[in-house]
Amino acid sequence: MVAGGFTRGFTGVLLTVSASVGVLSGTADGAVKRVAADDGAKITAEHWIDAHTVDLTVSSPALGASVPVRVLVPRRWSRSAKSSWPVVYAYHGGRDTYVSWTRSTDIAKVAAAYDVMVVMPDTGWAGWFTDWWNKGKRGTPKWETFHTSELLQLMQRNYHAGTRRATMGVSSSGYGAVKYAARHPGMFKYAVSLSGVLHLTQTGVPALVMFEASEKYDPFRIWGIPGIDDKNWKANDPYALAAKLKGTGLYLASGLTGLRGPHDPQGSEPAELQEVVCGATTVSLVDRLRKLRIPVTAHIYRNGYHDWSTWQPEMHTAWPLMMKALKAKKIT
Repeated sequence: MVAGGFTRGFTGVLLTVSASVGVLSGTADGAVKRVAADDGAKITAEHWIDAHTVDLTVSSPALGASVPVRVLVPRRWSRSAKSSWPVVYAYHGGRDTYVSWTRSTDIAKVAAAYDVMVVMPDTGWAGWFTDWWNKGKRGTPKWETFHTSELLQLMQRNYHAGTRRATMGVSSSGYGAVKYAARHPGMFKYAVSLSGVLHLTQTGVPALVMFEASEKYDPFRIWGIPGIDDKNWKANDPYALAAKLKGTGLYLASGLTGLRGPHDPQGSEPAELQEVVCGATTVSLVDRLRKLRIPVTAHIYRNGYHDWSTWQPEMHTAWPLMMKALKAKKIT
């Protein structure tokens, strides 16, 4: 089973950009005046991979650390632009990194066909998109504060990110995408979850999630102890927050069996329990939304691994729905 949000692990993942990558002319750190977030979060480095891909380093008081963020800027973007752009905030799952979307999908090509920005921040090894409970004392890490306050301010103040936003994630980040949309109504026009954990307090799920987190953390630090800190668990559960998703466009997809699907490579991979869990929680939230008469586009399929081979085609289905919600113009 895969950790921290149930994403397949990658050894030797790319956490840094090669030192040989240059900084584009006119964007050297000393030449750029940057505006901090309200709490003092700031961009401390900017490294351009190509004309439309930039890696940032953000010093975050909410996290008590510096973390990377990858950004795809649209074709017409410039530092001196007077306009702003709609944005897709795409999160990575547990045990992965901020480069996962550009490494494992063709998101750069897909995004380039629209006048839209894509922001792909670090989410921690298993940060779970939550301001951690820490036995009721709160404090760092505050992943939700970083993603929904610090990062949004930094992108708007320094890179012309607009307020028409969508959010997208796989596995644990599918949970994060939908949870953020529910906890911050109106912040996102559209939310996409691909194999997300969407009913956090469903029977058996807390134990599985905490087992995964225990590989690296004291799992009780995240939401507290089930049964004792239930109020905090439910406050972070998309299922419990379902009514607050009214007005947000939703695309929720997941498999049910964890068996090899039509897009997966041939092999003898056994059934993946994490996809079974994600499928059950996705079905639970979809049923809840429909009972509440909240519109949702759902694709519940039987077979498909908990992997990018399944998620990439789902992204292609969800992308035009996000673009329509954002009123992002297609570039011809």
